[in-house]
Amino acid sequence: MITDKVHIKDLLVRTIIGINPEERVKRQDVLINITMHADLRAAARSDDIADAVNYKTVAKQVIEMVENSQFYLVEKMAGEVVAIRLRDPRVTRAIVTVEKPGAVRFAQSVGVTIDRRRNE
Repeated sequence: MITDKVHIKDLLVRTIIGINPEERVKRQDVLINITMHADLRAAARSDDIADAVNYKTVAKQVIEMVENSQFYLVEKMAGEVVAIRLRDPRVTRAIVTVEKPGAVRFAQSVGVTIDRRRNE
């Protein structure tokens, strides 16, 4: 069993997100954390980006999708990020957390985590 992982931590993106009318007008910050399970042995041997899960490319894809979205729920956003990640055949499992800072009074943030495997 391969336990290699690639992480993107605290990716800050501004987007329209929420169910309340005021949330549908002004962009808000969301924090996205992504863990991708993949076999990294080839990249570790070759030192070639072509053999790796390119985290810069991943971040760009996620930023573009989120910035151009207008989801109502963080659950939907997290699900879409997971779906993007599982399109890469090297990624066998993706764990995505989306947090919305300041969404609930007296809480630093609220969020959801979605954990999916390729075969699900």
